[in-house]
Amino acid sequence: MNVIERAQAPTPKFFKTLRSIGLIVAAMGAAIATAPVALPAAIVTIGGYLTVAGGVLSAISQVTVDDKETKENPEEVPDE
Repeated sequence: MNVIERAQAPTPKFFKTLRSIGLIVAAMGAAIATAPVALPAAIVTIGGYLTVAGGVLSAISQVTVDDKETKENPEEVPDE
């Protein structure tokens, strides 16, 4: 199973929730990092870390596959 097939396969409900949380965390981090007001460097750094952590959480959650549903409905894709 390649990355494109994994991204298109069904995702478990728990990881759909984690993906949404990751997107929210990434958006909060981006808002902090790009705030138009002067913020202390530590807060801007934390905003950058939140952006990266949210992006990684969302990406990993997106490619998690529900094996039960994939085994029940296998796609007939020849191996190349």
